[in-house]
Amino acid sequence: MTILTGTALNWAITATAGSGFLLFGYDQGVMSGLLTGKAFTNTFPAIDTTDSGNGSSSLQGTVVAIYEIGCFFGALICFFFGEKIGRRWSIMIGCVILSIGAALQASASTIAQLIVGRIVAGLGNGMNTSTIPVWHSELMKAHKRGKGLAIELAINIFGVMLSYWVDYGMSYVSNESQFRFPLALQILFALTSLVGIMLLPESPRWLIAHDRHEDARKVLWALQKNCKTMAIDDRILAEEMSEIQHAINEEREAARGGSFKAMLTNGPQKFLYRTLLGIGGQFMQQLSGINLITYYAPVIFEQSVGISHNLALLLAGFNGIAYFISSLIPIWIIDRLGRRKLMLFAAAGQCACMAVLAGTVSDGSKAAGVVAIVMLFLFNFFFAVGLLAIPWLLPAEYAPLAIRTRAASLATASNWIFTFLVVEITPVSISSIGWKTYIYFAVFNAFFIPLIYFFYPETKNLSLEQIDKLFTGDKIMLHWKTSMGEPGLYVENDKSSGEVGKSEAEERVEKSDL
Repeated sequence: MTILTGTALNWAITATAGSGFLLFGYDQGVMSGLLTGKAFTNTFPAIDTTDSGNGSSSLQGTVVAIYEIGCFFGALICFFFGEKIGRRWSIMIGCVILSIGAALQASASTIAQLIVGRIVAGLGNGMNTSTIPVWHSELMKAHKRGKGLAIELAINIFGVMLSYWVDYGMSYVSNESQFRFPLALQILFALTSLVGIMLLPESPRWLIAHDRHEDARKVLWALQKNCKTMAIDDRILAEEMSEIQHAINEEREAARGGSFKAMLTNGPQKFLYRTLLGIGGQFMQQLSGINLITYYAPVIFEQSVGISHNLALLLAGFNGIAYFISSLIPIWIIDRLGRRKLMLFAAAGQCACMAVLAGTVSDGSKAAGVVAIVMLFLFNFFFAVGLLAIPWLLPAEYAPLAIRTRAASLATASNWIFTFLVVEITPVSISSIGWKTYIYFAVFNAFFIPLIYFFYPETKNLSLEQIDKLFTGDKIMLHWKTSMGEPGLYVENDKSSGEVGKSEAEERVEKSDL
């Protein structure tokens, strides 16, 4: 099912997932530098909110934020149909739709066409962002899953950074290619992701869930680092397939009556609770205020801090570089320190940054403006370390396979609704209440600290099947206990005898061999 095997295959999967999220990041950042460009405002004067224009800030917010509505419905498409068509086909279709939307935006000469293009591109991106983390996490080993998703999101921020510098470079072009080229560049990244996903395998967990066991066995074999010296019918692969099948059987039993209904119930496996945790992670990510900065960094530098257009674009570019460098940090620590500690660190730091930002912008002096710029850079640091990758990882980790596609799609859909809310109100809020805009984001971040501490279980180094055990029983466990077995392994220790016992997977394999 794949021309690559072992380490090369694992890196190709991460690179392709990263390419999809690079496109996501580029899409997020590209409009920020175009909104105040001369060619763009001349073509679309109705949303020219610069000092020389008379455009509507609310219409500008709608044009930018309508993209999130497209993403919302793209995620809903995967909610209803993603499990049926599979991870790969969902991503491939998303890439094609996104390319069409990018072409519509790049060729737009009216607000109407620009809006349609952003909605269509959003549909494709919504499908990709709700599916790629699930596909990626289901193909990764337990001890590398966090690192893999962190790399994916670091590439996402590289996309944001790239969009800032493309916008800055094109700001020196006086014709309409000033904004048309940056918008058209999305197509290149979409086609790269499309080609990559066509050459890579489907999720083995999805294949087993759809009774394609031989295909799943081949994928699991190809993912092994030492696959060249391993037989396709090796016992290790049989154990892993048996463990996955057992988890599927348990989840299907718990989801009897349909996964839609199961998502709204809190039975033995706490499906509703787990779905809400995924939605909550996306809620925290967006209401932290990150897209206040990502979508409107140059606008904030110009209107809140009071610097020139060119200097604002340049600062946004350097902010993007700092953001990207910060996003590399979780790659090395997410599977060491865990999800909870990083999320708590981020929420506390973001709260402080927003509080200081409100005070400095209200002061209005040059010195306060410098501090405000530093706070914008620091905010991105805290966010990149703790709330960039993890909210995308948690829905795929927390949700059981029986509802994983739909739960992840629902979490992604909620992400886009919250993003739409922030992006829609930001220009109006900045122009209406100014520095007070940053106060309510400081309050939101303060609220996230107890929410994370009391409700979010730690999943570092646990297999997806082991994570199920955290939610099974009367009480939800926030941490894995060593008495339950070695994290990430299928073989568990029999503590009562002091000997290494057989896992349930081994016992099921033995029974099947009789």
